[in-house]
Amino acid sequence: MSAWVTVLVACALAYLLKLAGYLVPAHWLSGPRISRVTALLPVALLTGLVVVQTFATPDHGLTLDARAAGVGVAVVALILRAPFIVVVVLAAGTAALLRHFGWG
Repeated sequence: MSAWVTVLVACALAYLLKLAGYLVPAHWLSGPRISRVTALLPVALLTGLVVVQTFATPDHGLTLDARAAGVGVAVVALILRAPFIVVVVLAAGTAALLRHFGWG
């Protein structure tokens, strides 16, 4: 199967999944348990993405490099309630400096 066919099939499946979301009755989604789960789902998905992108290696191992230090600095900045752009700049700057000096 070519790459374009794979991309088109993935696009069609994503569209159909989104369309199916509109067909779900509203009362199925209005319960308190569903509301709690849907409120926490984006946080859980983003956390999983950050962890995988930070610590995973191409050979399915784990690594500790400049990316992990950048995430650590971002966590500290978030705890100190820094603005989002400051958090991003600090994390990127930390990772860049550590890579520049040969760590990670």
